[in-house]
Amino acid sequence: MNSWLNAQDAMGKQFCHTGFPNGKHSVKAYVLLYYSVFSQARFTNFATQTERMKNIRITSGFSRLDKNQKINLVSSNVANPELFGNTLLGTLHRDPLAQKLYDEFSENTIGNYYFPYGVAPNFLINGKMYMVPMVIEESSVVAAASGAAKFWAERGGFHSEVISRHKIGQVHFTWNGGIALLKSIFPEIRRQMHFNTERITANMVKRGGGILAIELVDMTDKIPDYYQVKATFDTRDSMGANFINSCLEEFADTLRDFAAVNTELNRYSLQIIMSILSNYTPDCLVRTWVEGEIKEGAHSYDDHYTDTEFVSRFRTGVRIAQVDTYRATTHNKGIYNGIDAVVLATGNDFRAIEACGHAYASRNGQYSSLSEVEISDHTFRFILEVPMSLGTVGGLTHLHPLAKLSLQLLGDPDATELMMIASAAGLANNYSAVKSLVTKGIQKGHMKMHLLNILNVYLATDDEKKLAIDYFKHEKVSHSSVNSFLESIRI
Repeated sequence: MNSWLNAQDAMGKQFCHTGFPNGKHSVKAYVLLYYSVFSQARFTNFATQTERMKNIRITSGFSRLDKNQKINLVSSNVANPELFGNTLLGTLHRDPLAQKLYDEFSENTIGNYYFPYGVAPNFLINGKMYMVPMVIEESSVVAAASGAAKFWAERGGFHSEVISRHKIGQVHFTWNGGIALLKSIFPEIRRQMHFNTERITANMVKRGGGILAIELVDMTDKIPDYYQVKATFDTRDSMGANFINSCLEEFADTLRDFAAVNTELNRYSLQIIMSILSNYTPDCLVRTWVEGEIKEGAHSYDDHYTDTEFVSRFRTGVRIAQVDTYRATTHNKGIYNGIDAVVLATGNDFRAIEACGHAYASRNGQYSSLSEVEISDHTFRFILEVPMSLGTVGGLTHLHPLAKLSLQLLGDPDATELMMIASAAGLANNYSAVKSLVTKGIQKGHMKMHLLNILNVYLATDDEKKLAIDYFKHEKVSHSSVNSFLESIRI
Protein backbone atom coordinates (compact mmCIF):
# COMPACT_ATOMS: atom_id res chain seq x y z
CA MET A 1 0.00 0.00 0.00
CA ASN A 2 2.84 2.39 0.87
CA SER A 3 4.46 1.93 -2.53
CA TRP A 4 1.10 2.71 -4.19
CA LEU A 5 0.74 5.91 -2.13
CA ASN A 6 4.29 6.91 -2.99
CA ALA A 7 3.51 6.45 -6.66
CA GLN A 8 0.44 8.68 -6.32
CA ASP A 9 2.53 11.29 -4.50
CA ALA A 10 5.16 11.28 -7.25
CA MET A 11 2.47 11.54 -9.92
CA GLY A 12 0.88 14.50 -8.14
CA LYS A 13 4.18 16.33 -7.74
CA GLN A 14 5.12 15.75 -11.36
CA PHE A 15 1.73 17.03 -12.52
CA CYS A 16 2.16 20.19 -10.46
CA HIS A 17 5.61 20.91 -11.81
CA THR A 18 4.58 20.43 -15.41
CA GLY A 19 1.30 22.31 -14.90
CA PHE A 20 2.91 25.53 -13.69
CA PRO A 21 5.65 27.54 -15.44
CA ASN A 22 9.15 26.60 -14.15
CA GLY A 23 7.58 24.55 -11.40
CA LYS A 24 6.53 27.72 -9.51
CA HIS A 25 3.16 27.36 -7.88
CA SER A 26 1.43 28.15 -4.65
CA VAL A 27 1.15 25.58 -1.85
CA LYS A 28 -2.62 25.92 -2.01
CA ALA A 29 -2.68 25.12 -5.74
CA TYR A 30 -0.40 22.14 -5.23
CA VAL A 31 -2.49 20.71 -2.40
CA LEU A 32 -5.76 21.12 -4.32
CA LEU A 33 -4.38 19.51 -7.45
CA TYR A 34 -2.58 16.73 -5.57
CA TYR A 35 -5.63 15.65 -3.60
CA SER A 36 -7.78 15.82 -6.70
CA VAL A 37 -5.47 13.32 -8.40
CA PHE A 38 -5.07 11.22 -5.24
CA SER A 39 -8.81 11.01 -4.51
CA GLN A 40 -9.62 9.98 -8.07
CA ALA A 41 -6.98 7.26 -8.02
CA ARG A 42 -8.12 6.02 -4.62
CA PHE A 43 -11.76 5.87 -5.76
CA THR A 44 -10.75 3.96 -8.90
CA ASN A 45 -8.74 1.49 -6.83
CA PHE A 46 -11.64 0.98 -4.37
CA ALA A 47 -14.07 0.38 -7.26
CA THR A 48 -11.69 -2.20 -8.75
CA GLN A 49 -11.37 -4.01 -5.41
CA THR A 50 -15.16 -4.02 -5.00
CA GLU A 51 -15.58 -5.56 -8.44
CA ARG A 52 -13.02 -8.24 -7.61
CA MET A 53 -14.81 -9.08 -4.37
CA LYS A 54 -17.95 -9.91 -6.35
CA ASN A 55 -16.05 -12.76 -8.02
CA ILE A 56 -14.69 -14.26 -4.79
CA ARG A 57 -16.41 -17.44 -3.72
CA ILE A 58 -16.29 -18.40 -0.02
CA THR A 59 -16.39 -22.16 0.60
CA SER A 60 -18.62 -23.07 3.52
CA GLY A 61 -19.10 -26.47 5.14
CA PHE A 62 -15.99 -28.02 3.58
CA SER A 63 -15.06 -29.88 6.76
CA ARG A 64 -18.48 -31.60 6.81
CA LEU A 65 -18.02 -33.16 3.35
CA ASP A 66 -16.87 -36.76 3.09
CA LYS A 67 -13.51 -37.50 1.50
CA ASN A 68 -14.83 -38.15 -2.02
CA GLN A 69 -16.87 -34.96 -1.94
CA LYS A 70 -13.80 -33.00 -0.80
CA ILE A 71 -11.69 -34.51 -3.58
CA ASN A 72 -14.34 -33.71 -6.21
CA LEU A 73 -14.61 -30.12 -5.00
CA VAL A 74 -10.86 -29.59 -4.85
CA SER A 75 -10.33 -31.27 -8.24
CA SER A 76 -12.76 -28.88 -9.86
CA ASN A 77 -10.22 -26.10 -9.31
CA VAL A 78 -7.50 -27.60 -11.54
CA ALA A 79 -7.12 -28.03 -15.30
CA ASN A 80 -7.40 -31.83 -15.25
CA PRO A 81 -9.84 -32.78 -12.45
CA GLU A 82 -9.86 -36.49 -13.26
CA LEU A 83 -6.06 -36.83 -13.12
CA PHE A 84 -5.88 -34.76 -9.94
CA GLY A 85 -8.57 -36.81 -8.21
CA ASN A 86 -7.12 -40.16 -9.28
CA THR A 87 -3.67 -39.11 -8.11
CA LEU A 88 -5.03 -38.27 -4.67
CA LEU A 89 -6.98 -41.52 -4.46
CA GLY A 90 -3.84 -43.40 -5.47
CA THR A 91 -2.01 -42.12 -2.40
CA LEU A 92 -4.50 -43.64 0.06
CA HIS A 93 -3.45 -46.60 2.17
CA ARG A 94 -4.91 -49.93 1.11
CA ASP A 95 -5.89 -50.67 4.70
CA PRO A 96 -8.96 -48.52 5.56
CA LEU A 97 -8.13 -48.60 9.29
CA ALA A 98 -4.59 -47.38 8.67
CA GLN A 99 -5.93 -44.64 6.39
CA LYS A 100 -8.45 -43.60 9.04
CA LEU A 101 -5.55 -43.23 11.49
CA TYR A 102 -3.61 -41.01 9.05
CA ASP A 103 -6.71 -38.95 8.30
CA GLU A 104 -7.20 -38.20 11.98
CA PHE A 105 -3.69 -36.80 12.40
CA SER A 106 -4.89 -33.59 10.75
CA GLU A 107 -8.00 -31.94 9.28
CA ASN A 108 -9.61 -31.89 5.83
CA THR A 109 -7.31 -34.68 4.67
CA ILE A 110 -7.83 -35.86 1.11
CA GLY A 111 -4.69 -37.95 0.56
CA ASN A 112 -1.24 -38.88 1.80
CA TYR A 113 1.98 -37.05 0.90
CA TYR A 114 4.85 -39.51 0.69
CA PHE A 115 8.44 -38.81 1.72
CA PRO A 116 11.27 -41.34 1.36
CA TYR A 117 12.11 -43.35 4.47
CA GLY A 118 15.84 -44.01 4.46
CA VAL A 119 18.37 -45.48 6.86
CA ALA A 120 21.91 -44.34 7.65
CA PRO A 121 23.96 -47.19 9.15
CA ASN A 122 27.18 -47.13 11.20
CA PHE A 123 26.29 -44.40 13.68
CA LEU A 124 28.54 -45.21 16.64
CA ILE A 125 27.36 -42.97 19.51
CA ASN A 126 28.91 -43.29 22.97
CA GLY A 127 30.11 -46.77 22.05
CA LYS A 128 26.71 -48.00 20.83
CA MET A 129 26.01 -48.71 17.16
CA TYR A 130 22.80 -47.49 15.54
CA MET A 131 21.05 -47.71 12.21
CA VAL A 132 19.41 -44.29 12.06
CA PRO A 133 16.06 -43.81 10.27
CA MET A 134 15.84 -40.59 8.23
CA VAL A 135 12.76 -39.16 6.51
CA ILE A 136 13.78 -36.56 3.94
CA GLU A 137 13.23 -35.83 0.25
CA GLU A 138 16.51 -33.99 -0.42
CA SER A 139 19.15 -35.80 -2.44
CA SER A 140 22.51 -36.62 -0.80
CA VAL A 141 21.47 -36.03 2.83
CA VAL A 142 21.20 -39.71 3.79
CA ALA A 143 24.32 -40.52 1.77
CA ALA A 144 26.26 -37.71 3.47
CA ALA A 145 25.13 -38.83 6.92
CA SER A 146 26.04 -42.44 6.15
CA GLY A 147 29.46 -41.49 4.82
CA ALA A 148 30.32 -39.34 7.82
CA ALA A 149 28.97 -41.94 10.25
CA LYS A 150 31.19 -44.67 8.77
CA PHE A 151 34.23 -42.36 8.68
CA TRP A 152 33.91 -41.42 12.35
CA ALA A 153 32.90 -44.93 13.48
CA GLU A 154 36.41 -45.99 12.51
CA ARG A 155 37.81 -43.17 14.70
CA GLY A 156 35.89 -43.64 17.93
CA GLY A 157 32.47 -42.50 16.75
CA PHE A 158 30.31 -39.68 18.10
CA HIS A 159 30.48 -38.57 21.70
CA SER A 160 27.36 -36.98 23.16
CA GLU A 161 25.93 -35.70 26.42
CA VAL A 162 22.64 -34.07 27.36
CA ILE A 163 23.39 -31.03 29.48
CA SER A 164 19.82 -30.34 30.58
CA ARG A 165 16.20 -31.15 29.69
CA HIS A 166 14.29 -28.24 31.20
CA LYS A 167 11.38 -26.69 29.29
CA ILE A 168 9.66 -23.34 29.72
CA GLY A 169 6.04 -22.17 29.80
CA GLN A 170 4.63 -18.70 30.46
CA VAL A 171 1.45 -17.00 31.62
CA HIS A 172 1.45 -13.49 30.12
CA PHE A 173 -0.61 -10.93 32.02
CA THR A 174 -1.01 -7.22 32.71
CA TRP A 175 -1.24 -5.65 36.17
CA ASN A 176 -1.41 -1.96 36.99
CA GLY A 177 -0.77 -2.21 40.72
CA GLY A 178 3.02 -2.09 40.68
CA ILE A 179 5.66 -4.76 41.18
CA ALA A 180 6.22 -4.33 44.95
CA LEU A 181 2.73 -5.47 45.97
CA LEU A 182 2.64 -8.31 43.46
CA LYS A 183 6.09 -9.49 44.50
CA SER A 184 5.16 -9.55 48.20
CA ILE A 185 2.12 -11.76 47.60
CA PHE A 186 3.56 -13.99 44.86
CA PRO A 187 4.98 -16.69 47.20
CA GLU A 188 1.43 -17.39 48.36
CA ILE A 189 0.18 -17.43 44.76
CA ARG A 190 2.98 -19.84 43.83
CA ARG A 191 1.99 -22.26 46.61
CA GLN A 192 -1.61 -22.16 45.39
CA MET A 193 -0.48 -22.83 41.80
CA HIS A 194 1.43 -25.93 42.92
CA PHE A 195 -1.57 -27.14 44.91
CA ASN A 196 -4.10 -26.55 42.10
CA THR A 197 -2.01 -28.47 39.55
CA GLU A 198 -1.37 -31.56 41.66
CA ARG A 199 -4.07 -33.52 39.81
CA ILE A 200 -2.34 -32.67 36.50
CA THR A 201 1.22 -33.35 37.63
CA ALA A 202 0.70 -36.51 39.71
CA ASN A 203 1.67 -39.02 37.01
CA MET A 204 4.54 -36.89 35.75
CA VAL A 205 5.91 -36.58 39.29
CA LYS A 206 5.78 -40.39 39.63
CA ARG A 207 8.03 -40.62 36.57
CA GLY A 208 10.49 -38.15 38.08
CA GLY A 209 9.32 -35.00 36.30
CA GLY A 210 6.90 -32.19 36.97
CA ILE A 211 7.05 -28.49 37.77
CA LEU A 212 10.58 -27.45 38.75
CA ALA A 213 10.09 -23.72 39.34
CA ILE A 214 7.51 -20.93 39.14
CA GLU A 215 8.76 -17.35 39.09
CA LEU A 216 7.39 -13.85 38.56
CA VAL A 217 9.04 -11.86 35.76
CA ASP A 218 8.74 -8.08 35.52
CA MET A 219 8.56 -7.03 31.84
CA THR A 220 7.30 -3.47 32.38
CA ASP A 221 10.47 -2.02 30.85
CA LYS A 222 9.31 -3.55 27.53
CA ILE A 223 5.52 -3.06 27.74
CA PRO A 224 3.71 -1.01 30.42
CA ASP A 225 2.08 -3.17 33.12
CA TYR A 226 3.30 -6.41 31.48
CA TYR A 227 4.36 -9.37 33.64
CA GLN A 228 4.92 -13.10 33.23
CA VAL A 229 4.58 -16.18 35.34
CA LYS A 230 7.51 -18.21 34.02
CA ALA A 231 7.51 -21.91 34.86
CA THR A 232 10.19 -24.54 34.33
CA PHE A 233 9.20 -28.16 33.65
CA ASP A 234 10.72 -31.60 33.29
CA THR A 235 8.47 -33.75 31.10
CA ARG A 236 10.75 -36.80 31.12
CA ASP A 237 10.32 -38.84 27.91
CA SER A 238 7.31 -36.96 26.54
CA MET A 239 7.46 -33.80 24.46
CA GLY A 240 5.07 -32.46 27.09
CA ALA A 241 3.23 -29.75 25.18
CA ASN A 242 -0.22 -30.71 26.43
CA PHE A 243 1.05 -31.26 29.97
CA ILE A 244 2.76 -27.86 30.10
CA ASN A 245 -0.16 -25.97 28.57
CA SER A 246 -2.63 -27.61 30.97
CA CYS A 247 -0.49 -26.52 33.92
CA LEU A 248 -0.19 -22.99 32.54
CA GLU A 249 -3.92 -22.57 32.08
CA GLU A 250 -4.41 -23.74 35.67
CA PHE A 251 -1.80 -21.18 36.77
CA ALA A 252 -3.74 -18.48 34.92
CA ASP A 253 -7.01 -19.45 36.59
CA THR A 254 -5.31 -19.51 39.97
CA LEU A 255 -3.79 -16.06 39.45
CA ARG A 256 -7.10 -14.60 38.25
CA ASP A 257 -9.09 -16.12 41.12
CA PHE A 258 -6.52 -15.09 43.71
CA ALA A 259 -6.56 -11.48 42.48
CA ALA A 260 -10.37 -11.41 42.55
CA VAL A 261 -10.69 -12.34 46.23
CA ASN A 262 -7.56 -10.76 47.67
CA THR A 263 -8.42 -7.36 49.16
CA GLU A 264 -4.98 -5.94 48.34
CA LEU A 265 -4.96 -7.10 44.73
CA ASN A 266 -8.57 -6.59 43.67
CA ARG A 267 -8.22 -2.82 43.87
CA TYR A 268 -6.19 -3.00 40.67
CA SER A 269 -6.74 -4.43 37.21
CA LEU A 270 -5.22 -7.83 36.38
CA GLN A 271 -5.82 -9.33 32.93
CA ILE A 272 -4.60 -12.68 31.66
CA ILE A 273 -3.43 -12.19 28.07
CA MET A 274 -2.39 -15.76 27.22
CA SER A 275 -0.92 -18.99 28.61
CA ILE A 276 1.41 -21.02 26.36
CA LEU A 277 4.58 -23.07 26.39
CA SER A 278 7.70 -21.70 24.73
CA ASN A 279 9.39 -23.64 21.96
CA TYR A 280 12.58 -21.84 22.89
CA THR A 281 14.25 -24.35 25.22
CA PRO A 282 17.87 -23.20 25.67
CA ASP A 283 18.10 -25.34 28.81
CA CYS A 284 17.08 -28.50 26.95
CA LEU A 285 20.54 -28.84 25.50
CA VAL A 286 22.60 -31.61 23.89
CA ARG A 287 26.32 -31.44 23.07
CA THR A 288 27.77 -33.85 20.50
CA TRP A 289 31.28 -34.03 19.08
CA VAL A 290 33.79 -36.04 17.07
CA GLU A 291 37.54 -35.89 17.46
CA GLY A 292 40.57 -37.14 15.63
CA GLU A 293 44.31 -36.92 15.67
CA ILE A 294 46.17 -34.42 13.48
CA LYS A 295 49.13 -36.33 12.07
CA GLU A 296 51.98 -34.44 10.44
CA GLY A 297 52.10 -35.14 6.69
CA ALA A 298 49.23 -37.66 6.84
CA HIS A 299 46.02 -37.63 4.81
CA SER A 300 43.62 -38.90 7.46
CA TYR A 301 40.68 -36.68 6.46
CA ASP A 302 41.16 -35.97 2.75
CA ASP A 303 43.22 -37.46 -0.07
CA HIS A 304 44.33 -34.09 -1.43
CA TYR A 305 45.08 -32.12 1.76
CA THR A 306 47.31 -33.11 4.65
CA ASP A 307 45.76 -33.28 8.09
CA THR A 308 47.16 -29.88 9.01
CA GLU A 309 45.94 -28.29 5.77
CA PHE A 310 42.51 -29.91 5.99
CA VAL A 311 41.90 -28.97 9.61
CA SER A 312 42.98 -25.38 8.93
CA ARG A 313 40.62 -25.08 5.96
CA PHE A 314 37.80 -26.81 7.85
CA ARG A 315 38.16 -24.54 10.88
CA THR A 316 38.17 -21.45 8.65
CA GLY A 317 35.01 -22.69 6.93
CA VAL A 318 33.24 -23.00 10.27
CA ARG A 319 34.59 -19.63 11.47
CA ILE A 320 33.07 -17.98 8.42
CA ALA A 321 29.68 -19.37 9.49
CA GLN A 322 30.30 -17.94 12.96
CA VAL A 323 30.79 -14.37 11.71
CA ASP A 324 28.69 -14.17 8.52
CA THR A 325 24.91 -14.50 8.77
CA TYR A 326 24.47 -15.41 5.10
CA ARG A 327 26.83 -18.36 5.44
CA ALA A 328 25.53 -19.28 8.92
CA THR A 329 21.98 -19.69 7.60
CA THR A 330 23.01 -22.27 5.00
CA HIS A 331 25.50 -23.86 7.41
CA ASN A 332 22.80 -24.45 10.04
CA LYS A 333 20.30 -25.57 7.42
CA GLY A 334 22.73 -28.39 6.67
CA ILE A 335 22.75 -29.36 10.34
CA TYR A 336 18.95 -29.54 10.33
CA ASN A 337 19.01 -31.69 7.21
CA GLY A 338 20.16 -34.45 9.54
CA ILE A 339 18.26 -33.48 12.68
CA ASP A 340 14.91 -32.92 10.93
CA ALA A 341 15.15 -36.25 9.12
CA VAL A 342 15.45 -38.12 12.43
CA VAL A 343 12.83 -35.93 14.12
CA LEU A 344 10.33 -36.66 11.34
CA ALA A 345 11.12 -40.39 11.33
CA THR A 346 10.36 -40.61 15.06
CA GLY A 347 7.13 -38.60 14.98
CA ASN A 348 8.47 -35.49 16.71
CA ASP A 349 7.83 -31.83 15.91
CA PHE A 350 10.56 -30.64 13.53
CA ARG A 351 9.07 -27.12 13.31
CA ALA A 352 9.50 -26.60 17.06
CA ILE A 353 13.01 -28.06 16.94
CA GLU A 354 14.09 -25.75 14.12
CA ALA A 355 12.48 -22.63 15.59
CA CYS A 356 14.31 -23.25 18.86
CA GLY A 357 17.63 -23.94 17.17
CA HIS A 358 17.56 -20.81 15.04
CA ALA A 359 16.63 -18.69 18.07
CA TYR A 360 19.53 -20.27 19.96
CA ALA A 361 21.86 -19.47 17.05
CA SER A 362 20.92 -15.78 17.58
CA ARG A 363 21.27 -15.76 21.37
CA ASN A 364 24.35 -13.49 21.33
CA GLY A 365 22.75 -10.83 19.13
CA GLN A 366 23.84 -12.20 15.74
CA TYR A 367 22.73 -15.33 13.91
CA SER A 368 25.72 -17.65 13.94
CA SER A 369 26.92 -21.21 13.46
CA LEU A 370 25.61 -23.86 15.83
CA SER A 371 28.81 -25.87 15.44
CA GLU A 372 32.41 -25.03 16.27
CA VAL A 373 35.93 -26.38 15.93
CA GLU A 374 38.51 -26.81 18.67
CA ILE A 375 42.15 -27.69 18.01
CA SER A 376 44.46 -28.59 20.87
CA ASP A 377 47.32 -31.06 21.51
CA HIS A 378 47.26 -32.26 17.89
CA THR A 379 43.56 -33.12 18.23
CA PHE A 380 40.80 -31.91 15.91
CA ARG A 381 37.44 -31.65 17.63
CA PHE A 382 34.20 -30.76 15.81
CA ILE A 383 31.34 -29.89 18.17
CA LEU A 384 27.60 -29.27 17.87
CA GLU A 385 25.70 -27.78 20.80
CA VAL A 386 22.01 -27.43 20.13
CA PRO A 387 18.74 -27.20 22.10
CA MET A 388 16.28 -29.96 21.29
CA SER A 389 13.05 -30.97 22.99
CA LEU A 390 12.19 -34.50 21.86
CA GLY A 391 9.85 -37.17 23.11
CA THR A 392 9.58 -40.94 22.85
CA VAL A 393 6.13 -41.32 24.44
CA GLY A 394 2.86 -39.64 23.56
CA GLY A 395 1.89 -37.74 20.42
CA LEU A 396 2.66 -39.38 17.09
CA THR A 397 5.65 -41.29 18.44
CA HIS A 398 3.50 -44.35 19.06
CA LEU A 399 0.49 -43.52 16.89
CA HIS A 400 2.26 -43.32 13.54
CA PRO A 401 3.22 -46.88 12.51
CA LEU A 402 6.57 -45.85 11.02
CA ALA A 403 7.42 -43.58 13.95
CA LYS A 404 6.88 -46.56 16.24
CA LEU A 405 9.09 -48.74 14.04
CA SER A 406 11.76 -46.03 13.93
CA LEU A 407 12.00 -46.04 17.71
CA GLN A 408 12.19 -49.85 17.68
CA LEU A 409 14.99 -49.67 15.11
CA LEU A 410 16.88 -47.34 17.45
CA GLY A 411 16.43 -49.74 20.35
CA ASP A 412 13.49 -47.91 21.99
CA PRO A 413 15.57 -45.00 23.31
CA ASP A 414 14.40 -42.62 25.99
CA ALA A 415 14.20 -38.89 25.20
CA THR A 416 17.79 -38.27 26.34
CA GLU A 417 19.18 -40.93 24.03
CA LEU A 418 17.06 -39.75 21.11
CA MET A 419 18.40 -36.21 21.56
CA MET A 420 21.94 -37.58 21.22
CA ILE A 421 21.05 -39.63 18.13
CA ALA A 422 19.38 -36.70 16.35
CA SER A 423 22.23 -34.32 17.15
CA ALA A 424 24.75 -36.88 15.88
CA ALA A 425 22.85 -37.00 12.57
CA GLY A 426 23.00 -33.19 12.42
CA LEU A 427 26.73 -33.15 13.13
CA ALA A 428 27.34 -35.88 10.55
CA ASN A 429 25.61 -33.90 7.81
CA ASN A 430 27.39 -30.72 8.87
CA TYR A 431 30.78 -32.45 8.73
CA SER A 432 30.12 -33.85 5.26
CA ALA A 433 28.91 -30.50 3.93
CA VAL A 434 31.78 -28.43 5.31
CA LYS A 435 34.33 -31.03 4.20
CA SER A 436 32.97 -30.99 0.64
CA LEU A 437 32.88 -27.20 0.56
CA VAL A 438 36.49 -26.71 1.68
CA THR A 439 37.90 -29.51 -0.52
CA LYS A 440 36.28 -30.55 -3.80
CA GLY A 441 33.11 -28.41 -3.71
CA ILE A 442 29.60 -29.53 -2.93
CA GLN A 443 27.90 -29.63 -6.33
CA LYS A 444 29.73 -32.57 -7.82
CA GLY A 445 28.61 -35.02 -5.14
CA HIS A 446 25.20 -33.48 -4.68
CA MET A 447 24.34 -33.51 -8.35
CA LYS A 448 25.46 -37.13 -8.67
CA MET A 449 22.86 -37.96 -6.01
CA HIS A 450 20.35 -35.69 -7.76
CA LEU A 451 20.82 -37.50 -11.07
CA LEU A 452 17.87 -39.86 -10.64
CA ASN A 453 15.53 -36.95 -9.91
CA ILE A 454 16.60 -35.25 -13.13
CA LEU A 455 16.22 -38.48 -15.10
CA ASN A 456 12.70 -38.86 -13.74
CA VAL A 457 11.88 -35.32 -14.87
CA TYR A 458 12.80 -36.39 -18.42
CA LEU A 459 10.82 -39.68 -18.07
CA ALA A 460 13.90 -41.87 -18.52
CA THR A 461 13.35 -45.61 -18.74
CA ASP A 462 15.20 -48.06 -16.49
CA ASP A 463 17.62 -48.89 -19.31
CA GLU A 464 18.26 -45.20 -19.97
CA LYS A 465 18.91 -44.64 -16.25
CA LYS A 466 21.53 -47.39 -16.21
CA LEU A 467 23.32 -45.85 -19.20
CA ALA A 468 23.11 -42.36 -17.67
CA ILE A 469 24.47 -43.45 -14.29
CA ASP A 470 27.44 -45.09 -15.99
CA TYR A 471 28.05 -42.08 -18.27
CA PHE A 472 27.89 -39.46 -15.53
CA LYS A 473 30.39 -41.24 -13.28
CA HIS A 474 32.99 -39.04 -14.94
CA GLU A 475 30.86 -36.16 -16.23
CA LYS A 476 29.31 -33.12 -14.55
CA VAL A 477 25.61 -33.46 -13.90
CA SER A 478 23.16 -30.69 -14.84
CA HIS A 479 19.67 -30.56 -16.31
CA SER A 480 21.03 -29.55 -19.72
CA SER A 481 23.74 -32.22 -19.77
CA VAL A 482 21.27 -34.95 -18.78
CA ASN A 483 18.78 -33.78 -21.39
CA SER A 484 21.50 -33.75 -24.08
CA PHE A 485 22.64 -37.25 -23.11
CA LEU A 486 19.08 -38.63 -23.28
CA GLU A 487 18.51 -37.02 -26.67
CA SER A 488 21.72 -38.58 -27.95
CA ILE A 489 20.75 -42.12 -26.95
CA ARG A 490 17.14 -41.74 -28.07
CA ILE A 491 18.04 -40.96 -31.66
